[in-house]
Amino acid sequence: MAEASADPYVIKGYHAHLYYTPDTRPVAARLRAAIEERFPQARIGNWHDEPVGPHPTAMYQVAFTVEEFPRLVPWLMLNREGLDILVHPLTDDSVADHTRFALWLGAPLQLRVEVLRKGPGTV
Repeated sequence: MAEASADPYVIKGYHAHLYYTPDTRPVAARLRAAIEERFPQARIGNWHDEPVGPHPTAMYQVAFTVEEFPRLVPWLMLNREGLDILVHPLTDDSVADHTRFALWLGAPLQLRVEVLRKGPGTV
């Protein structure tokens, strides 16, 4: 049986999670500065040098609007410098946002999805 299609108009915005290691943190810092310069509407979150929420490794988040997606995501595709990046929509289903609806640039990481099932307050 086919699953009902989801309506893209339910997307309220997007998050990009840029993952890094101690060795690649300078690369992540360069990308962060470039994002701040080129995409002033994007909101860049704090550095998380330890795993937080469903994210299994160090990362920072970039929040951006639906309108900014066609500019920011292709830029990340071309400029990620080897970092793994999760891009996901913001709908009313956080688990699906991070899994079924997710877009990966680089290698997908195994997220701790059970954290998302516990409710609000996840990153």
